[in-house]
Amino acid sequence: MRAHRWRLEGHVALITGASWGIGLATARELMGLGAQVLLVARDSERLAQLQGELSDEFPDVDCAVFAADVLRSDDRAALFDWIDDRGQGLSLLINNAGTNVPQAAADYDESEWRAIMELNVAVPFELCRAAYPLLKVHAQSVIVNVGSVSGLTHVRTGAAYGMSKSALHQMTRNLACEWAREGIRVNSVAPWYIRTRRTSPQLADADYYDEVIARTPLGRIGEPEEVAAAIAFLCLPAASYITGECIAVDGGFLHYGF
Repeated sequence: MRAHRWRLEGHVALITGASWGIGLATARELMGLGAQVLLVARDSERLAQLQGELSDEFPDVDCAVFAADVLRSDDRAALFDWIDDRGQGLSLLINNAGTNVPQAAADYDESEWRAIMELNVAVPFELCRAAYPLLKVHAQSVIVNVGSVSGLTHVRTGAAYGMSKSALHQMTRNLACEWAREGIRVNSVAPWYIRTRRTSPQLADADYYDEVIARTPLGRIGEPEEVAAAIAFLCLPAASYITGECIAVDGGFLHYGF
């Protein structure tokens, strides 16, 4: 009887930024738990390749893909028209797509910092709102927003990124309270340095890498699969009394004093 609490059969998950890194690892994790997945990214060829690979890896679970730029309102509308046409509903939303341009606050062009806020805050908010009518008809719907430790403390990734992730964490808390009556749980994760394409340039600097490791009690860089595991846990029925929370996936970084 308890096994179902650790499975996701009957769920359909929409994952943005799904073609690499944390998004792709999350797709694998959720499929392994029995959820159908809908992968969204801009690169249609990459998505087609992944659809074949994941379908081979998880032959008993449906994997569908949709090429879209979620920054575009017409692409978002087309995405949800596609989801409606599939007729399978939607119960899990993973807002993973994001961006950053690290630099000093005084050096940003206005268009640069606004672009960070748009993709990291406005787009997840609009996706949550678009998904809401579908999520509220499922008995166990969940939203997980991929934030960052930079939204909780100062990190040398730029003020704009920290601002955007802080806003994303606050959006998580607000929606968790507002939508609880519909049975929609809303949580977030806050990764520290994770081994992805986006972090590889910074981590290639040996001195910077050593500084990162020195501030990480577990003494290593995290892997996308470790973030995906936290996301998956928050989606599970076993986490049914958890909402409005943020799980730091940071190797202890946030708790490391001097």
